[in-house]
Amino acid sequence: MEIRIVEPSEADWRLDLFLAHHFSQYSRTLIRKAVMNGGAVIDPGTETETHGKPAYRLLAGQTVQFTLPELPREAPQPEPIPLDILYEDGDLAVINKPVDMVVHPSRGHWEGTLVSALAYHFGGLLSTNRGPARPGIVHRLDRDTTGVILVAKNDAIHGKLAALFEERQIRKEYFAVVFGSPHLDRDMIDAAIGHHPKVKDKMSVFNSGAAPTANENDVKSAQTFYEVIKRYGKFSMLRCLPKTGRTHQIRVHLAFTGYPILCDRMYGGRKIITQEELLGEHPTSLTEDFRGGTVILQRQALHAYKLTFTHPATGKELEITAPLPDDIRAVIDFLER
Repeated sequence: MEIRIVEPSEADWRLDLFLAHHFSQYSRTLIRKAVMNGGAVIDPGTETETHGKPAYRLLAGQTVQFTLPELPREAPQPEPIPLDILYEDGDLAVINKPVDMVVHPSRGHWEGTLVSALAYHFGGLLSTNRGPARPGIVHRLDRDTTGVILVAKNDAIHGKLAALFEERQIRKEYFAVVFGSPHLDRDMIDAAIGHHPKVKDKMSVFNSGAAPTANENDVKSAQTFYEVIKRYGKFSMLRCLPKTGRTHQIRVHLAFTGYPILCDRMYGGRKIITQEELLGEHPTSLTEDFRGGTVILQRQALHAYKLTFTHPATGKELEITAPLPDDIRAVIDFLER
């Protein structure tokens, strides 16, 4: 258990940011979980004692008592996994993450991760802000989402990049192929997201009249702008710009509007699609995999296409893109027919 006093310069800081500043060996995610589980007490032993929430705004002079959570498993072992490096300098790198690669170690995925590849290619030249299990990792992509991901090479640049994400100063652009044809050419989806109350690892849209989640504190506002690039009858190509960065945000929002991402097993109901279905030769079901034909895609058709931001060290505007992977390109080629 650790105790910290809020300095005048730290007044009005969020509790989770305050703890991340003082306990940099822990990731923000781990700190948030510890806080939501009652691990942080404000002014213990006084009449104003309260269990803090991650977004709680601190006052100068307050006492914060924090029960340190258990650190995650030891640092990943370097593995000679090829990396497609889109950009690199002395402070950061941008990687084109391939399909079926987990970003950081987790239950059932201790090997073959992006951080293992980063550890092999960059050695100790990676930030440590998010703890030993996530060297260099500033943000993440889902296992089956391909595309651009930003990596920090030192703690100072990591903090500045994290602040840019927090302030929404990093523009993320995704490419998606979805079932259906949206009614509008472009729209902003504004719907809060939280953990599904019954299905583990799944997220869900919530509103003021929705049933509560297991932990109501995890329901957060979320906004995704989308624009239709092209329509193909039962399918459409979309450009998506998330304004917030919630877990599974684009996938959840598009499914919520009735246009789930192609082959999104969790939110679209099926995991494969065939060439024949794309060409209209066989009927397409939104919920059942077709048992005949030639499979052309067996993972969600979502690609992180572009990152645009101001380099924190040089002030240079960077726009970094990742070409569409072969499997999604093959889908588009068939739809173009």
